[in-house]
Amino acid sequence: MEKCKIKIINQSKYSLPQYQTQGSAGMDLYADINKNILLKPGERVLIPTGIFISMPIGYEAQIRARSGLSIKHGITLINGIGTIDSDYRGEIKIIVINLGQEDYVFQPGERIAQMVIKKYIMAEWELVDHLDQTPRGVGGFGHSGK
Repeated sequence: MEKCKIKIINQSKYSLPQYQTQGSAGMDLYADINKNILLKPGERVLIPTGIFISMPIGYEAQIRARSGLSIKHGITLINGIGTIDSDYRGEIKIIVINLGQEDYVFQPGERIAQMVIKKYIMAEWELVDHLDQTPRGVGGFGHSGK
């Protein structure tokens, strides 16, 4: 298993992000809040984690919803998957939305999201007059018939 050293500052009252099992790809992030936060259906909120990180160039931290919160309560990330760039030094905050039909209460120290560390490559554009042809061509959404 390849590993990457990441510098971290933890200004929260909670433990560092951690993997829950040996096979986990994501580390849990905790709500660094002093009191409960009520989130009504359709509302969104920014929840602090108290975590600040520094990664090498070529890595990103992806912030993902927790599946249990999503299926049980409709709590997810408003931006799908959040990206923490390698040059960002601010606090990691989680943008959540309540897509459920009932109020949800976030509690201090609750696991609110997962963080996955990923390698990435940078694109180098090559300006051309036309693209190569494929069997799919310009077929878009639903083009495969499924």
